[in-house]
Amino acid sequence: MATIRIDRKHALTDAEARVAAERLAKDLEQRFALRCTWDGDDVRFERPGVNGRMHVGGGHISLDVTLGLLMSAMKPAIEREINAQLDRFAPGGIA
Repeated sequence: MATIRIDRKHALTDAEARVAAERLAKDLEQRFALRCTWDGDDVRFERPGVNGRMHVGGGHISLDVTLGLLMSAMKPAIEREINAQLDRFAPGGIA
């Protein structure tokens, strides 16, 4: 199993960051068949071979993802896609 851990600061308000995270979660649900649920300031997501959480608030977004054995080989591509999605949903706002 492989893990991906990303922590990025942002200049968004908590409300703006939550909206960006919600848009990202909905996009991931549609594109990758992830099941996403909110739990306070966390978005938890899962599908066979992938599970994790994204925490939004306090001037940062942190993401922890665990990849199953088959998905571990795709870790670099998945990590690139996550970073691209963070850039896309909050352009100029998340660093």
